Amino acid sequence: MATSTYMVQFTYTSEAWATMIQKPQDRSIPSQELVQRLGGRLLSLYYALGAYDGVALIEVPDDITASAVNLAVKASGIMKVNEVTRLFTMSEGMEAMRKAAGGAFAVPTA
Repeated sequence: MATSTYMVQFTYTSEAWATMIQKPQDRSIPSQELVQRLGGRLLSLYYALGAYDGVALIEVPDDITASAVNLAVKASGIMKVNEVTRLFTMSEGMEAMRKAAGGAFAVPTA
């Protein structure tokens, strides 16, 4: 079955951070369990500096499954930001470029 890769950028609530600071937890375990239950797999999970607290890469069959993962996480209440971005392989990107070569977008004229 074909799968697609998605990048999930997230920011925890201050309450979630307070809990995890008091009791550090490996959040990759429940993350992997959720993604597996919904038909995919967690490729990696990182904490980060910057605009987001972390980034996860997941592989799932389709956009509906990616949306289901996103909604399940949002419903938990531990995230204040949870953005999902569909990623394309280099081969898929090149295919899109070749396809774009067949279409021209009219630019505004004066």
